[in-house]
Parts: sequence; C-alpha cells; structure tokens
Amino acid sequence: MTDLGQGGAEDAAGAAGAGAAPPGPLTLAIDVGGTGLKADVLDARGRMMADRVRVPTTYPLAPDRFVDVLAELVAPLPSYDRVSVGFPGVVRRGRILTAPHFVTESGPGSAVVPSLRDAWTGFAAADALAHKLGRPCKVANDADLQGLAVIAGTGLELVVTLGTGVGTGVFLDGQVAPHLELAQSPFRKSQTYNEQLGDATLQRVGVAKWRKRLVEALENFAVLLNFDTCYIGGGNARHASGHVDESFVIVDNVAGILGGIKLWDEGAHHLI
Repeated sequence: MTDLGQGGAEDAAGAAGAGAAPPGPLTLAIDVGGTGLKADVLDARGRMMADRVRVPTTYPLAPDRFVDVLAELVAPLPSYDRVSVGFPGVVRRGRILTAPHFVTESGPGSAVVPSLRDAWTGFAAADALAHKLGRPCKVANDADLQGLAVIAGTGLELVVTLGTGVGTGVFLDGQVAPHLELAQSPFRKSQTYNEQLGDATLQRVGVAKWRKRLVEALENFAVLLNFDTCYIGGGNARHASGHVDESFVIVDNVAGILGGIKLWDEGAHHLI
C-alpha cells in the first residue's frame, strides 16, 4: 500500500535539496470534490513534492471554467510528467458521462441547469486538460481512483467515499470492476444513498442520525456484494470510526491524491 504519511513532501524536498532527483515519472494528482479541489505532485513512490494546494469549488461551474480553475490551482506546483484526475461522476475513456455536482446552479441540492447538464454530458475532460496543461492526462471516477491507493488486491473489495456525496468503487483481486453508481440507487424515504448520506444531510440531521443511516447502507452493500473488505474514505469517514466492525477499514482522505499514481498502472486499464 502506498505510504499515506504526511512527511512525504518534506522527505522529497530533503532529497531534492541533497541533489538527488526524485524518482519519476512525476504525477500531478488532482482530487475533484463538490466542495473543494485539491492537487499535489507525487514522485514514483507516492511522496508529495510540495504542500498540497486546495481551493473551494465554486458554482455554477461549466466545463471550460472547470479546466481553467484547475490550471490556476496547479500553477504554483513543481513540474510534472503526467496528470491524473479523480472526478465525482461516471467517467468513461476520459469523457464525463455524469457530473451530479456540476450540473447544478449553486452546488449539490440546488436546481439542475439544463445547459450545464448538456455541456458536461460527454465532455472530453482528459483531452481538454491535456491540452491546457501540456501533459498526458487520465481522468477516472474519484472513488475508483481512491481505491487504487488503498486496496490490498485480494478478494472482492469495496471502496465507499463519504464527502459532499457518496462514491463507490468495486475491485476483484486488484482489478477495478466496471463502475457502478450504487449511491444513485434508492435507499430510504424515496431518496438515494447520495441524498441520505451526503454532507448536506449530515449537517441537517446531525452525526447520530446520519451514522445510523450509514450503518444501514453499509449492511445493504454487504448483502448486495458479499465483499471481503470495505474501505471507507472521504472527509466524513471519520464519523464511522468505532461504529463499524473489522470488515470495514477507515482510510486517510489523502488517498484521493495518492491513487493518481496507480491510475497509470496496467491494472487500471478499465478506468481509462
């Protein structure tokens, strides 16, 4: 498993200062979220080459503006050889099929804007970013990308990310399965998992009620998939700690960045 420690940037900087070039290729890893956009440059061992940069996600956000915002975000970072992007939606061969957060007027829970939905559907994100940044680029679903950084590679493994919305990724013996938007399935009270477990709902109902719903959702996923291990990540994963059994592993939110290296491995070919 890739090192998730926070000392990577310091270690890499120290090595560079001593005259040792960091092991390449260097990957610009971008984690796209409904509330924030994060990025860093990683060496081949997953060490961060600088302090991670972050800006809030602003709305409305059309595809062209999205590309410009990411270019502005990563401008202060060191040089890199390639780009990996984790995106909260269905992505196929670098094209966006669904962008639930970004088709809205002012963010999750607000009205869908038809012109934004049309603009995002089929948007060639990987090509647009490669052209803008001048480096080869791969784009994948953010939960799938995070999973690449944390899975053990044995058995059926499920990754669930808890942030602005809910993401899921499924892996069998280290190979990513075709992406399933489990969070868009009906859950309770005529709402989806995404609606019942998104951050807006957490803020509205409180941790205790939200956590009870989460446990119910995880039980449903266990029945549906019969997974061997489930990894829980994202900014709200901390609320699950101490309330789930040993078949669930809480992972550091930085995995959303570190999975960017693995996206270029041969085993991730289904994602691209």
